[in-house]
Amino acid sequence: MTTKKDPDATSEFLDAMQGVVPIQHNQVVHDTPKPKAKPMKTIEDEEQVLKDMLSDEFEGLDIQPGDVLSFCADGVQRRIFRKLRRGHYRISDEIDLHGLNAKEAKALLMPYLENVNQLEKCCVRVIHGKGNRSSHKGPVLKRKVDHWLRYHGRVLAFHSALPVDGGTGAIYVLLKRQY
Repeated sequence: MTTKKDPDATSEFLDAMQGVVPIQHNQVVHDTPKPKAKPMKTIEDEEQVLKDMLSDEFEGLDIQPGDVLSFCADGVQRRIFRKLRRGHYRISDEIDLHGLNAKEAKALLMPYLENVNQLEKCCVRVIHGKGNRSSHKGPVLKRKVDHWLRYHGRVLAFHSALPVDGGTGAIYVLLKRQY
């Protein structure tokens, strides 16, 4: 099928194009400026954030000697946490911190959590004491351990131990596997 050119349409087009200047380049010009580049987070930045979260400056919640400590990270199944609360996991190791000051306890606890049973998911008992001999501020070490464990990378969940394992003076800590 062939089309015939209409001479009137061509002349109308040429008349309409009178005074039009051809574009000299094929680049797009944007009126809005480019957004400023954001610096990428580095491993050092993330390590500093972790150090700040685990700092001893944080006072934490108001915890009393008989209070139950409990934490479950996102993604941990309720069934697993329930099993931990009931003391159904085999305790593979324990660390006793009661009687230490906060600085000494942290110096022992952090490397311990990194190095304990690295090949499998495991449950350990951390004995922090109830804080009965603490001042009116409440149990210092119990509050600090609660804070440190919430932000530690290997901790999946923790809960105060059963009375036979130390009650509110100890906690079961479920750690994830390290490769």
